Amino acid sequence: MSLNKVLLIGNVGRDPEVRYIDNGVAVAQLSMATTERGYTLPNGVQVPDRTEWHNVVLWRGLAQTVEKYVRKGDKIFVEGQIRTRTYNDKNGKQRSVIEIWAERLELMTKPTATGNTAQPTQGEAPASGGQPSHGDLPF
Repeated sequence: MSLNKVLLIGNVGRDPEVRYIDNGVAVAQLSMATTERGYTLPNGVQVPDRTEWHNVVLWRGLAQTVEKYVRKGDKIFVEGQIRTRTYNDKNGKQRSVIEIWAERLELMTKPTATGNTAQPTQGEAPASGGQPSHGDLPF
């Protein structure tokens, strides 16, 4: 048995890039930061925050959801799989990139008075690609 499952909660590092390929299928890419907070050791040594950056790929309905509702700085929850992709750069050198292929997305950022189009916290877009549901909001 094997399992390839990733659960991330973090902030979007840049506005999603969305494009449409074969027969209008939407695909979105975004960068997402997860941060482990720093702390102080008993001897007084400060350990700084540690931030990891993740490349997230979303397809079809999830891609359309991020296109409409997700912007740089928004907090999101992503569930998916780790995938490694290789390509040749412009110099012909083979490169590889690790991506998170999202199967589930929850929007965790509240709308703001400045007109942010993000949906309320815990809106969910199922893997089938539907629109976010608002569910029971904790506030």
